[in-house]
Amino acid sequence: MAFPAPTLKIGTFSCQDFITKNSRKDTFTPIDPFSLVPKCKSLRDLKQIQAFSIKTHMQNDVFFMSKLINFCTADPTPASLHHAHLLFDQIPQPDIVLFNFLARGYARSGTPLNAFVLFLKILTLGVAPDFYTFPSLLKACAGAEALEEGKQLHCLLIKYGLNDDIYVCPALMNIYIECNDNGSARLVFDRIADPCVVMYNAIIMGYVRSSEPNEALLLFRELQVKKLKPTDVTILGVVSSCALLGSLGFGKWVHEYVKKNGFDQYVKVNTALIDMYAKCGSLPDAISVYESMSYKDTQAWSAMIMAYATHGRALCAISLFQEMQNARVRPDGITFLGLLYACNHSGLIEEGFRFFNSMKESYRIVPGVKHYGCMLDLMARAGRLNDAFKFLMELPIYPTVLLWRTLLAACSTHGNMDLGKLVLEKIFEMDKSHSGDYVIFSNICARAGKWEEVNYIWKLMKVRGVKKIPGCSSIEVDNIMHEFFSGEVTRIEHRELHQEVDKLIEKLKLFGYVPDNSIAFRPGLEDEEKEATLRYHSEKLAITFGLLNSPPGKTIRVVKNLRICGDCHSAAKLISLIFKRNIIIRDMQRFHHFEGGKCSCGDFW
Repeated sequence: MAFPAPTLKIGTFSCQDFITKNSRKDTFTPIDPFSLVPKCKSLRDLKQIQAFSIKTHMQNDVFFMSKLINFCTADPTPASLHHAHLLFDQIPQPDIVLFNFLARGYARSGTPLNAFVLFLKILTLGVAPDFYTFPSLLKACAGAEALEEGKQLHCLLIKYGLNDDIYVCPALMNIYIECNDNGSARLVFDRIADPCVVMYNAIIMGYVRSSEPNEALLLFRELQVKKLKPTDVTILGVVSSCALLGSLGFGKWVHEYVKKNGFDQYVKVNTALIDMYAKCGSLPDAISVYESMSYKDTQAWSAMIMAYATHGRALCAISLFQEMQNARVRPDGITFLGLLYACNHSGLIEEGFRFFNSMKESYRIVPGVKHYGCMLDLMARAGRLNDAFKFLMELPIYPTVLLWRTLLAACSTHGNMDLGKLVLEKIFEMDKSHSGDYVIFSNICARAGKWEEVNYIWKLMKVRGVKKIPGCSSIEVDNIMHEFFSGEVTRIEHRELHQEVDKLIEKLKLFGYVPDNSIAFRPGLEDEEKEATLRYHSEKLAITFGLLNSPPGKTIRVVKNLRICGDCHSAAKLISLIFKRNIIIRDMQRFHHFEGGKCSCGDFW
């Protein structure tokens, strides 16, 4: 008795299509499931083929099963990975190729460490891993930031003699980089006899991500000495390093290198240049790069909006966003972060709330912690501390310590000691090690004349072993970065610089400068000692060095690791007026452009 050929519908085609036309009666061409797998468009299609293979007794064919598993893991979803795992478990003696497919899928998924469950299984079965196995496993560790598992894999690599493999080493470096262990990543890199540009890119970007720009730039120099041709990824790392350093001179050299070698054709490189010039304090150069771009994506628009925002040009940022909308370029979370930042630092409360609501309602962008931080700061800077506290308590996410610190800084600005004490208690529930929290609250108490509270805070710091983070400012003169730390007098040239600062302060006093001793309180300090503490803040040291070592009229650019203090802000305004110098200070919050005795922030900082 003849049976009809089974019909298998996959998407828009049927296995009947594979029946030979004009065939003899009751004679059919066998259907080849192997040829059907690449034509699948969904997991449902694949399951139909699998059902057909069971009917035709092909479910135990390892090569066929590898085709199914490979399809499930090529573009993994939770459902496809689960199905691939079930297929793998049905194979009595899986080989390493099947495992590699599955490990690759898990490495690209939201549950990367599930790969290790299967890895233990194949090791138990006596299946030896190969050099395709470890890159996926290492990528899985990197995705999960599983440093300990990564170290165990490193040991296993050494055991199998694969620790010097050209494909394994970049993945091995990446796991250490993702887990913020650049020291171990560098050890892996230094063992490579002849590293290629891809390996250089990996370690350079690792240093950039961990804010070690000098190390990244040294590696770029090394790459040039070896006459290796950099890629656009290399240049992104170098430009980002210049941004971190605030080195405008070297940044301009890199820009010339970009144009000379054709890297300005890459949108991402131009976007990085915009960001670099903005962070180095040269807004005109950032604008020039932006305007020269023939094509701008969302990231490029966002970078320019953020550049305007950090330089206090809120109206320019808002105007550019309107242009972006007219160009029908869809904004993202970074775009709105720039807009909120612009409103925040210019006191545009209504506009800030309008953008915040538009982001959620019109563009369906879920706010992140930075967006909430901007809104909190917007209200707090305007003196609406109770509204800011209520906003923080009603957040749909758990308030981070940084959000509480934002409110504490606002309490200091507006002299609200009671709320400041409550906020400090919230901070201490999460972190008791940050010296800035103690110092800010101490200054609030000092201004209120609560000296017992001040003494208690400083004693608490001593008991807990918390040390004040020293202010550090850097300035670039003749393409060399010079660093200064507050109060540093260990080197002869710094002692000489202190003498020059003394002369500068005396000149400022003739023009009405009065040191704000209230922010320089320390237990046991006399007024003269408080003034000396203020006098040798790192910003003043850097500005004085710039005045002495640059020609008249040249802009002075300073980068500081902390927020600029009120006393240095007042001094910088006077210096810009007396010496007719533009002074640009980039602190951890924003840029301050001092010119003619005024600051771009309008003292709203």
